[in-house]
Amino acid sequence: MSGYDVDGACPVTLHSSDLDETRVVLAEHFYSNFVDMLEPSEDLDTQLRVTNLGPVTIGDVRFGTDLKLRLHELGAYHVDVILSGRLEWQQGRDEPRVATETSGAVFQPVGDTVLHRWTGDCRLLAVKIDRAALEMQLSRMLDTPVGSPILLGRRLDQSHGPGRTWTNMVRTLASDALGENRGLTQNPLLAEPLQEVLLRGLLLASDHPYRDRLATPGRPYPAARAIRQAIDLLHSHPEQPITIAKLADSTGVSERALQAGFQRYVGLSPTTYLRQVRLDRAHDELRQAEPGRTTVADVAHRWGFAHLGRFAGSYRDRFGVTPSQTLNASA
Repeated sequence: MSGYDVDGACPVTLHSSDLDETRVVLAEHFYSNFVDMLEPSEDLDTQLRVTNLGPVTIGDVRFGTDLKLRLHELGAYHVDVILSGRLEWQQGRDEPRVATETSGAVFQPVGDTVLHRWTGDCRLLAVKIDRAALEMQLSRMLDTPVGSPILLGRRLDQSHGPGRTWTNMVRTLASDALGENRGLTQNPLLAEPLQEVLLRGLLLASDHPYRDRLATPGRPYPAARAIRQAIDLLHSHPEQPITIAKLADSTGVSERALQAGFQRYVGLSPTTYLRQVRLDRAHDELRQAEPGRTTVADVAHRWGFAHLGRFAGSYRDRFGVTPSQTLNASA
């Protein structure tokens, strides 16, 4: 049985017992490879769903039999979040390692990569991360150039702490992006911020030489005019998706300086300030709207709120009434 489907932004789906087809699809969406079946008496049962989220590719992969994969250098950062079974792997001259449901595998862009045994019961979320995107993200967070490649720790703790938070986020995004009923991951208002959160989250959750510096105070505060410029940008098009990285680039300051400046001059983070601007715009529109001609959901989505329940809660906290009460009061 074989099925291979590509439909615009929809996930690629493969269900196949053909080893050559499996190799081709893995090479197209992840890495060139050589695959050997370690249990020739068993049947291959490849089940793969993969989608692209900007600089991040996420695949839900299982093979149904023990395999060995040789991948050479990856050219990208990569994390395998183990959902079941185990993965025995090695990269470069490092010692062989084992990834399980409590300990994910983290790969560097460089170094020949061998998955010595992907067990038949192993199912994992393969997260491929563009090398330049992750290194640029770290450089922005530190406000200084960084060495390449970033020496990420080889193990990611999936059982507790920041590693668990990041892997749970990957699971949620994978469920949304790879499910039959597409969710919010392809919504342009959320796609880029979600991608940035994945990159920032990995840098905060994994071990690497820069991790302690991410927790230290930033550089001196930026000039007040840079914060005023950022505020003007947020007010000009609050309905548009804007990330901290974009805002920092537009104002010519680092992400850390921007965050520190907002706390000093505004008393809020940039994202909290943007949410308040959006709430104010939504409030003004609801006050002027005709109940029979618009809905709360229409207004919420127009001002960048993808989750209606969270919008209603934030609206009530800010204005003391529900969005529907404001809309109906204008009747």
